[in-house]
Amino acid sequence: MIPLRGGTDMAVRRIVDRSVDQLSEEIPKDDLVKARLELIKRLNKSVRQARRSGGLTLYLPVERIHGTLVAASIVVSEALTGPGADVASGETVAQLLSDGAGSEPVTIDGADGVRLDKVVAADPDREVEHASRRIDYALPVPEGRVAQWVTVCFSTIADGDPRGEFADILVELFDAVMTTFRWSY
Repeated sequence: MIPLRGGTDMAVRRIVDRSVDQLSEEIPKDDLVKARLELIKRLNKSVRQARRSGGLTLYLPVERIHGTLVAASIVVSEALTGPGADVASGETVAQLLSDGAGSEPVTIDGADGVRLDKVVAADPDREVEHASRRIDYALPVPEGRVAQWVTVCFSTIADGDPRGEFADILVELFDAVMTTFRWSY
């Protein structure tokens, strides 16, 4: 977990230290320094991208699963805020669903929202090197005085095929995680 509004540098440093500590002791010290610098560079790039999308928190899998690092991220962002709108009304949900293909209504912890599933093309101008599968959950914040929504966005390049079997498995895992989402006050 990397908070994006405060404590970011400390979280990045903690992840880098932990990752480098897990590397083999047989690796030459010069290569460890290079690995550390490369990891800092990649994490800072992910932080920049998440901040550009209004991110509050960035989650990255840093543990290997059966020896493999999973190329994925989850960004929680604040979105769609403004006075006067009725969060409980179906207007915002209907507008989000009108996007068409890949969108469907969802209810997460009592909040009626929208789930979007799409493939996003690579965009070198935004430092996005690979096409990715993206799942977005847009949920209204309950009991707010102002219309406020949160988005939880999962993105993965999987094994290079955003519509492949591995991507589908990762999406299924993320959807399972979202069924456990609960609001805390």
